[in-house]
Amino acid sequence: MRVTLATHGCRLNQSETDAMEAALVASGHDIAEGPEDAEVFVLNSCTITHQADADARAQIRRAKRRNPAVRVLVTGCYANAEPELVAAMPEVDAVLGNGEKDELQAVLEGLAPRAGAEPAAPFVQVTALKRRKSFTPLTAATPRRRTRSLLKVQDGCNYRCSFCIVPQVRGGSRSLAVADVVSQARGLVDAGAPEVVLTGIHLGTFGRDLRPRVRLADLVAAVLPVLGDARLRLSSLDPHEVDDDLISLMAENAPQLCRYLHLPVQSGDPDVLRAMRRGHTAGDFAELTAKLAARVPGVGLGTDVIVGFPGETEAAFENTYALLRDAPVAYHHVFTYSIRKGTSAASMPDQVPPQVKAARNKALRELSHAQTEAFSERIVGEVVDAVIEQGRQEHPMALADNYVRAVSYTHLTLPTSDLV
Repeated sequence: MRVTLATHGCRLNQSETDAMEAALVASGHDIAEGPEDAEVFVLNSCTITHQADADARAQIRRAKRRNPAVRVLVTGCYANAEPELVAAMPEVDAVLGNGEKDELQAVLEGLAPRAGAEPAAPFVQVTALKRRKSFTPLTAATPRRRTRSLLKVQDGCNYRCSFCIVPQVRGGSRSLAVADVVSQARGLVDAGAPEVVLTGIHLGTFGRDLRPRVRLADLVAAVLPVLGDARLRLSSLDPHEVDDDLISLMAENAPQLCRYLHLPVQSGDPDVLRAMRRGHTAGDFAELTAKLAARVPGVGLGTDVIVGFPGETEAAFENTYALLRDAPVAYHHVFTYSIRKGTSAASMPDQVPPQVKAARNKALRELSHAQTEAFSERIVGEVVDAVIEQGRQEHPMALADNYVRAVSYTHLTLPTSDLV
């Protein structure tokens, strides 16, 4: 069967798509470049905002317009959040929950059209993840179109941030056993991956559910010896989950353990952080980023921030701006708060007017741009190891361990495995 897969949302979703695609190839299926060449279109969806839901519906309809004969299977977080609504779309043939992604191959067999058969009602298999505790067994795979490999080591979240729906569609926090992580990391390196990215919904809580309990620093220490010449990168960590042992590992093993952390702060105002139900304070973030900059020279630090959260006054926004301005960060992703049904923040009073949110977003994006330029300028002239990200262009794009991107103007001869 010819199958094409598309991914919306986070790195964890992308890692699961890579794994599903590799499993399909191993079982004899062919991967098509797009819906127009496929028998089945699989969308691994996101539901972090209502716009993400709309994007999923738009791509489903677009795929069907491009190929009216293609069968459509929707999985991922939108499928978990609204299975009935997704199944009600006339374009959809099957809906598969996050907890059932390892059953994709079996479900695909049921989508094969039978001669003379009437169209069947959509197949729906979605588990209520609040009652599901197991780690969905998907084996990490080297991606076809990207250089760096994503390794899912944790799923779900036990926190209840007031703006976030993720715990409802991903379930509670659960971790892959350390031995399995090490085995999969070794497999990715043996397959030629120059960089392995450990990823999860809430990576900083890795190992809390394992017995005996382990920490993320323990996992990193276990993975480093199997990397060979490859390097290891960590995806997002909440600021209060970065301990001294992890910082020491980064300082002692750079650049193999990438000098880079993404630390979502979301706000720099104490009242807003409490309303968000975040587990850290602005002071935690300021202290941590200063410590990292001092102990890991050249470290690249990024963050996420939400503007226009309910109750965010001008003074509260100024607190956020000042925190980010004064912190040694290289960039921040700026998100404008939007109401998400199913979260407690959706019913909070003092919603911020759209024009105010837009102005605050613009101010922080301009600050981020200036900080990115300043950080990049500080390392001009340094010689660093970099992984080729875009090798088919005349001037390849490469990524340094501290997340600075560089364009090469020399002529390089690269093996095919190094190309995106």
